[in-house]
Amino acid sequence: MQNRKLVVGAAVLKDGRVLAARRTRPVEAAGRWEFPGGKVEPGETPEAALEREIYEELGCVIEVIGWLEAEAPIGESHVLRVATARLAGGTPRPHEHDAIRWLAADELDEVDWLDPDRPFLRELAGLLGGSEA
Repeated sequence: MQNRKLVVGAAVLKDGRVLAARRTRPVEAAGRWEFPGGKVEPGETPEAALEREIYEELGCVIEVIGWLEAEAPIGESHVLRVATARLAGGTPRPHEHDAIRWLAADELDEVDWLDPDRPFLRELAGLLGGSEA
């Protein structure tokens, strides 16, 4: 997946749950769920990009605590990586999405995830299951 532009998503964890956000655009993605985030800009670290994107999209501050192992292609030109993060300030409120949900491990299949986000669900379910014990 070399020469692809990096897109980062945040699996924001809180109380054994992960934050999911429902897209409003583009049309083909509207109504489907994702880990919020966006493109890494030139000269920006993936962590800084994620913190910026989450603040822009959800109006809250996060702290990246690690990265999930998977990578997923987005079309021919981008690749998605997802970080685990914790809330460091504020309350998430959707600005670019029309809804957010906090999902436990056994609720991850209750929403229609965007295809690039799906490869991360298994590892995330394991992390959430471990944190609930």
